[in-house]
Amino acid sequence: CSNTWLKSWGAKVSVDIVSLDDDFDDSYYDLVFFGGGQDYEQSIVAQNLPRIKDAIGRYIENNGVLLAICGGFQLLGQYYVQANGEKIDGIGVMGHYTLNQENNRYIGDIKIHNEEFDETYYGFENHQGRTFLANNEKPLGICLYGNGNNKEDGTEGVHYKNVFGSYFHGPILSRNANLAYRLVTTALQNKYGQDVKLASYDDILAQEVPEEYADVKSKAEFEK
Repeated sequence: CSNTWLKSWGAKVSVDIVSLDDDFDDSYYDLVFFGGGQDYEQSIVAQNLPRIKDAIGRYIENNGVLLAICGGFQLLGQYYVQANGEKIDGIGVMGHYTLNQENNRYIGDIKIHNEEFDETYYGFENHQGRTFLANNEKPLGICLYGNGNNKEDGTEGVHYKNVFGSYFHGPILSRNANLAYRLVTTALQNKYGQDVKLASYDDILAQEVPEEYADVKSKAEFEK
């Protein structure tokens, strides 16, 4: 949805994939997505990330817009513990850490509210990790229902500067136009200044077509 909006606003969109052994130019990108994977794949990525740690850290501290989901969220932190108990170092550009749990996963529909933005987000979670935020990190939202980061403190995801991390699948942006709009407009304002003319959120919503979700409840079903 974000790509479609940008094109409808007349913006030219270029997408790069930064993979193993690739460099990351923190001054080049306007919006970064850091996805997740299974433990084995994450352990391989974790070995490669230290070489671009400084660049990612600069990108974050310079208010670059970054969306990190599941394993990407975990790897930005200090460390995570795999299902087999092995501890994998994160790149340490953020303060959170992730522990495992035995014979259990957090799976199901989830709804959270972000008090700072007064926005509600909907998603589907499927993770074994239990993430705990650092003192300088805020959650993406507080759970209205669902498990969230660890099923203990009521938090879900992380929000630090312009980093938005979450365990939401679902997918997160298609189901939450308000969050997608926030990421895209923040990236454009970073690039072109606060006075850049953008479509209003109400105008964007008028263009949205309700989506059907096969195995995930729709927003309407959530609110019944």
